[in-house]
Amino acid sequence: MGHWSSMFNGLARSFSIKKVKNSCNGDVGKEAVESMAKDAKKNELILRSSGIVNVDGSKNFASVFMRKGQKGVNQDCCIVWEEFGCQPDMIFCGIFDGHGPWGHFVAKTVRESMPSSLLCNWQETLAQLVVDPDFDLEVDKKMNWFNIWKHSYLKACATIDQELEQHRRIDAFYSGTTALSIVRQGERIIIANVGDSRAVLATTSEDGDLVALQLTIDFKPNLPQEHERIMQCNGRVFCLHDEPGVHRLWLPDEEVPGLAMSRAFGDYCIKDFGLISLPEVTQRNITNQDQFILLATDGVWDVVSNQEAVNIVSLTPNRGKAAKRLVDHAARAWKKRRQGIAMDDISAICLFFHSPSSSTHEHLSEPDVFTEIE
Repeated sequence: MGHWSSMFNGLARSFSIKKVKNSCNGDVGKEAVESMAKDAKKNELILRSSGIVNVDGSKNFASVFMRKGQKGVNQDCCIVWEEFGCQPDMIFCGIFDGHGPWGHFVAKTVRESMPSSLLCNWQETLAQLVVDPDFDLEVDKKMNWFNIWKHSYLKACATIDQELEQHRRIDAFYSGTTALSIVRQGERIIIANVGDSRAVLATTSEDGDLVALQLTIDFKPNLPQEHERIMQCNGRVFCLHDEPGVHRLWLPDEEVPGLAMSRAFGDYCIKDFGLISLPEVTQRNITNQDQFILLATDGVWDVVSNQEAVNIVSLTPNRGKAAKRLVDHAARAWKKRRQGIAMDDISAICLFFHSPSSSTHEHLSEPDVFTEIE
């Protein structure tokens, strides 16, 4: 009951119920969310580049770092939005990995659309519950916390993909992006994944060891459930001769586009042949044993194991440098383990669940914490 009350109190603070009731598809809802985003940016609550997010009094501490690969323009991007929806107990983190000739534009467009669209749908769903005379917090179990967020994510992703296809300035026919994001609200996390970026939780085992727990599925075309859908849609999945083990998604009669993932925004050339933008939405309650969560693009996971990544971050004395240390380690691993293969873009977000000690703050001014390698 208390958690529901805090949700509704937050709704009242951040949005007019009467306005939300008018639908987020209208100008009123979008304008209100855009106003929130502007205020958050003005108050330095939104980060879209390498750096940290550390708000006084917050339980969250986020370290972000991105590094350009060797394939051209950096097509990775990210966002961290503290006090998401004007609620002090909420934070949004998202990481996006573009591909194709317009991939960097697609990734940035989805990055800007995702949090706003999600927030708009979340507010609308909550508002509808508030004004519903038949809704009873004690007996209505159909629309619980998880279902509200899942419904909001599904609707937001569908809207984003539709709007992207109609975008006048971006050609997403042969380009697209993955999207992995989380919302922490109090001691709960909602996770939504489209593509092959990955979320990994660092938690303490009964033996006292810090262990890695993978929270998402890498949606590759050769996964049984993904492969079956693609086959039913007449798409094809196979590896190129010079890429053994790398399964790609192809059109029925052409060797394009060769996507290494089975879910993505954009890529409309193959949307009728098995590619979808439907997110997998899951939840987790944060316990005292949970220490931090890592969001990273496949540029990290192609060369670094889950446990290795957790160990690297946990052994970094300065939390502000945690993401940079993980990315730098992945870059070195590319050179050692994938000689002759162009290094991918590498990006990571480290979200710590507990406020850092005061000693950590003393070192945040060191110059390499905020340097984004281009």
